[in-house]
Amino acid sequence: MFANILFLIAGFALLVKGADVFVDASVNIAKKLKIPSIIIGLTIVSLGTSAPEAVISITASAKGANALAIGNVIGSNMFNLLIIIGICVLVKPFAVNFRNIANDIWLSVFAGIILLLMMQLSRGYISRVFSGILLAVFIAYMIILIRKAVKSKETNGVNKENGSKPLWASIILSIAGCALIISGGQLAVGGAENIASAFGISERIIGLTILAAGTSLPELVTSIIACTKSENDIALGNVVGSNIFNLLFVLGLAGIVSPLAIDVNLIFDLLVLTICSMITILFIYTGKRLVRPEGLTMVALYAAYMIFICVK
Repeated sequence: MFANILFLIAGFALLVKGADVFVDASVNIAKKLKIPSIIIGLTIVSLGTSAPEAVISITASAKGANALAIGNVIGSNMFNLLIIIGICVLVKPFAVNFRNIANDIWLSVFAGIILLLMMQLSRGYISRVFSGILLAVFIAYMIILIRKAVKSKETNGVNKENGSKPLWASIILSIAGCALIISGGQLAVGGAENIASAFGISERIIGLTILAAGTSLPELVTSIIACTKSENDIALGNVVGSNIFNLLFVLGLAGIVSPLAIDVNLIFDLLVLTICSMITILFIYTGKRLVRPEGLTMVALYAAYMIFICVK
């Protein structure tokens, strides 16, 4: 038990340092290439910080632990949406350009609805065909983002004086930061999972709580640090991009590796996630900024959800 606690602490330390390095390097890359920060957040940052979810869910799928694989993704997305955005807003309220992020937020909601339909139509499991559809939607989304980034670069031109470090140095630092984030996430999750398993908790609950929070730690630390540096687009883009990545790529690939049998309770969890996504869109759209009362509401919703699934 003591060793698992040490793993948890070491994981947190690596996460904090890795996130700091990763955010700085990613922002510098965006400046060098004249790419909007929101694109960097939705792609490089979100994919890098979602690596723990991918590793855990795909490994769980290969081992036949389907409730763990799906629960990890749904729980991570819930944590990303309510806790990460909520805490970022509590730390520092920020304005949101809804037009820049609208398509991406709606896609995250659409992905949840697709999964709900698949769960109903497939009668108990997500087949390889449905998993292939998820991957195809994800690839199309990535292509659109890349084209958007290229178009932005052509429109704005390239200013070599932007950014404090050379491009090659920022790329190396971003890779190093990502490696620290992934390593820290793995250490933290490993320790937390072993502690939870010792108490005989079900796969679904472990996936929705301990693993979800553990694999979302990279997004949490990265987004908070981004907010403190006033890189709000990085913070929000990281969360939205991670949620899209988890639902489309992680579950898609996990389902290709092994068709995912569905715990009926997970349908309820996915429905709650979709509703919470709609509430978040409402918060962003109505005021064009996120303020502390909304952040507190999001954290309270997550706490209520955790209490409900744990005492149910």
